Amino acid sequence: MTTTTLAVLVPLLPFLGAAAGLLLGRTIPGLVRPLAVLPTLAALVLAVLVAFRHGGGADIDSATELTPTGSVPIELALHIDGFAALVAVLVGVVASCVQIYSTGYLRDDPRYPSYAALISLFTSAMLLVVYSGDLMVLLVGWEIMGICSYFLVGHYWETPEARAASLKAFLVTKLGDVPFLIGLFALAVDAGSFRITTVLATVADGGLDHPTLIALLLLAGVAGKSAQFPLHTWLPDAMAGPTPVSALIHAATMVAAGVYFVARLLPVFAASSAALVVLAVMAAVTMAGSALAALAQDDIKRVLAYSTIGQLGYLTGALAVGERGAAVFHLLSHGAFKALLFLGAGVIIHAAGTNSLAAMSRMKGLRDRVPDAFWTMTVALFALAAIPPFSGFFSKEAVLGAAEHAATGHSETAPSAAGWIVLVAGLLTALLTAAYATRLWLLAFNGRGAEAPDHGRQPVTMTAVLWVLAVPSLAFGLTVGVLPDWFDGHELTPTLTTSVLGTGLALVGGLVTYGAWRHTTALAARVPMGAVAADAEADGGLVEAEAIATHAPAYGDVAAAHDPADPGRLLLGPLHRHAAVGFHLDAVYTALFVRPVQAAASLVRFLDREVVDTYVRGAGTAPRWLGTAVRRAQTGNVQTYLSALLAGTVVLAVAAVLVATVGA
Repeated sequence: MTTTTLAVLVPLLPFLGAAAGLLLGRTIPGLVRPLAVLPTLAALVLAVLVAFRHGGGADIDSATELTPTGSVPIELALHIDGFAALVAVLVGVVASCVQIYSTGYLRDDPRYPSYAALISLFTSAMLLVVYSGDLMVLLVGWEIMGICSYFLVGHYWETPEARAASLKAFLVTKLGDVPFLIGLFALAVDAGSFRITTVLATVADGGLDHPTLIALLLLAGVAGKSAQFPLHTWLPDAMAGPTPVSALIHAATMVAAGVYFVARLLPVFAASSAALVVLAVMAAVTMAGSALAALAQDDIKRVLAYSTIGQLGYLTGALAVGERGAAVFHLLSHGAFKALLFLGAGVIIHAAGTNSLAAMSRMKGLRDRVPDAFWTMTVALFALAAIPPFSGFFSKEAVLGAAEHAATGHSETAPSAAGWIVLVAGLLTALLTAAYATRLWLLAFNGRGAEAPDHGRQPVTMTAVLWVLAVPSLAFGLTVGVLPDWFDGHELTPTLTTSVLGTGLALVGGLVTYGAWRHTTALAARVPMGAVAADAEADGGLVEAEAIATHAPAYGDVAAAHDPADPGRLLLGPLHRHAAVGFHLDAVYTALFVRPVQAAASLVRFLDREVVDTYVRGAGTAPRWLGTAVRRAQTGNVQTYLSALLAGTVVLAVAAVLVATVGA
């Protein structure tokens, strides 16, 4: 079987599994789990075979024209380079782990058949994006992921949080997709083709007429899909969905799609220095802002959501300095340890007996109750904090090294300003990342909250997956010497300066957070838990308190939501109340967009009901009244008609005489 045929089957198998699951899942329940797991596992095996055959060698290209469309044809095309081959393996690994994990996590969920089918369709769409050699076909996968995320985030549609989160995710990403589509059309017009290889050849020949405009339009879609500032606000709210969905979205699909798109078309963005600087600023604000927000969250999944936003900021930062090898390296590394963190959080949530909420301030005794989650999440948090020799250290240092390279003026494509922006923001984020990772570990596994009911051992399908993902989280960084052959050939090994600075700042962040935790724990031991409830509104945490109070029966005293032992409150000080609500960006959007749109809708409704409807009703009422009057005059009496005729004649005669008199 040819490599091209294998590559076609990789996205096709999960698609067929999704279709079969939707058609047969409810009628033949015994087929649900095999149809969910086996096609995805088969796609993973084929993706590994495709990567093995590619072997870091020449790109694989194949195309057939889909339909005649005039001057810009649309083709069913494959374009598999080293980036595509390895990212497809990542998608297959994470999707397979999520499907296996979900058989235990959602084993009693009545909507599991549709859930599993949507996961398979989501996986198929991402694999289509990865392998596609045509931008319009890529757009198909791009949009399918958007609709799948809408349904999966809203899986628990009985809750208002899930309904609002799914709608928000859909609308915010669509807000970026509109300029993204315009940018694709503009790019195809300049290049004369939607084919990626043709577009890149046009860029190499200097054939783009509007590179800055095209790059900025495309970045709007990337910001929405990959949750970058200012279109990142949907991702924390999307935690209302099932935890395995969060793992899939954050680690290998959807949010990775935007970054992967920029990596594949990086020469288009590199053709405009202004676009690279905009990308660098976007990355810097995203990195630092999300890290501060993560340090103030109480729900473990929201911490991880803001963490994902920040780590994606590293990826866009690497692309802003023209180093897509470092970006995809960190994408692969991050995919492993972030999937592990979310699935580990799912074990914690499952142990607590809730659907999606896990307030860290309420946790107690979890280290002994979920030892698999404890040890594997510890590995993943070390990788997240970029502590050597864990995988996150090597991939994050590749990004920082690329930023240093650009900042010192050694990059051929990126301006030094972009390098300095990414380098400074990346080092600051390294400090903050270690801080919130340490805080998560301390509060989740060494907390003093009310102990949740024990729901017994977790299913083996859930805990086994954690250990599978722990292996790349620990050891994937060792491939740093091999990956350049798969990418652009650029060196990815850590440099001394950024390694010392990045690791040193990470250690400082972790140690300071630990010291703050020891200090606040000592103080909290002298304060009754019930006494801190009154601090909620005073500290600006009222919204957070109300959200967590909704789920209070699962955890006990609502006062624990404002546990004074939280080191994040001490470290952030007055900034905590703003960071906890995402620096009020949702409130800004509400004031700038939501309320004006609602006001415009109210005005349109008023005009429709009170003006247009009144006119329409009046247009019908006047003839009806006239008809009624005329109908009453039709009595059927001939004498009445003759009398009326005579009266009319007299009136006309009198009028004629008067006119003649006035004229004389």
